[in-house]
Amino acid sequence: MAEQGQDQSQERTEQPTPKRLQDAKKKGQAARSRELNTTAVLLTGATTLLMFGAPIGRGMVEIMVQGLSPARALAFDAPLIPQVFGEMAFTILLLLLPLFAAVMAAALIGPAMLGGLVFSAESIKPKLEKLNPLAGLKRIFSANGLMEFAKTLAKFIVVTGSGLLVLRLIAPDLLAAGGNAPELAIPGLAKTALWVLVVLSAVMLLIAAVDVPFQLWTHHKQLRMTRQEVRDEMKETDGRPEVKSRIRQLQMEMTQRRMMEAVPPADVVVSNPTHYSVALKYDPDGMAAPRVVAKGADQVALKIREIAAAHDVPRLEAPPLARALYYTTRLDEEIPAELFLAVARVLAWVYQLKSAPAGTPPPQPDGLEVPEHLTRRQTGRRI
Repeated sequence: MAEQGQDQSQERTEQPTPKRLQDAKKKGQAARSRELNTTAVLLTGATTLLMFGAPIGRGMVEIMVQGLSPARALAFDAPLIPQVFGEMAFTILLLLLPLFAAVMAAALIGPAMLGGLVFSAESIKPKLEKLNPLAGLKRIFSANGLMEFAKTLAKFIVVTGSGLLVLRLIAPDLLAAGGNAPELAIPGLAKTALWVLVVLSAVMLLIAAVDVPFQLWTHHKQLRMTRQEVRDEMKETDGRPEVKSRIRQLQMEMTQRRMMEAVPPADVVVSNPTHYSVALKYDPDGMAAPRVVAKGADQVALKIREIAAAHDVPRLEAPPLARALYYTTRLDEEIPAELFLAVARVLAWVYQLKSAPAGTPPPQPDGLEVPEHLTRRQTGRRI
């Protein structure tokens, strides 16, 4: 049974976490669709030609006419020929610049549409396993390789069939163009070729619509995780329990150390005989109400009482008031208004104690009763 549970835990049944996807992206692993990239380039090129095809065509015709009927002076001035052809090449570049810019932009935007732009030096590092012929054959004849082959074959059949169908439809126009003058035939053929490109782009768009979900599914399948990997990632992300426990322990020790340093300057420590101790401090010039500077239960309470005794801090045993202060007030927080009267009587007793002659302490203060609900732990309140 244990071995069966271990085998199940090693199966990659869990969806990849955001951290897993982000780490894969850093390594250059992202969902990619070549069909989407090809479609983006074809559609952008076709759209650009539809918008700028006419001026590009006219410019190309003018350059062709100029090149086929050069000026007579070029025949007698050989050094002028490179300059003229250089100017013609520059003019062609300017004519095709919108098309080049649009296609380059599409080549960059296409991959970003699926998986985003990924720049990773790790993906271009040489890997010896890629040179292993056995590993290459395994990739070719794997399920993914067979799927890629089937997809390529289907794409070839669809695109070829669409192209043949379009050629059959435009065959009369192609044959008719052969009897027209060049200035009429060339624009007509260019327009026909442009519409063929549009049709092929539409076919590629349908192929991309099928390929993109498949690539996303394949990418997520490759990055699936086992339950153990998910648990390990949670430990790395949130911190291992033993480390978090040690951090909490150190934080508590630092808090208790600072709290114990606040006991000697306190005005009074209110406690019950064993369980609770609360140290209070009141400065009329800087405080609106007395503050709790230290508090604790059991061993911490005992430590507070020991420090108070070592520094001659007055201590008063008032169990209900000690419990109420412990449960209702946080460290360095002013006491609640319901305890003002009782704490005021305690502070008055402290002032009498400090001013009384030695050996004649004042009597214990009266009227230290507090509401019963304040002597219990407050629901939802952090102590």
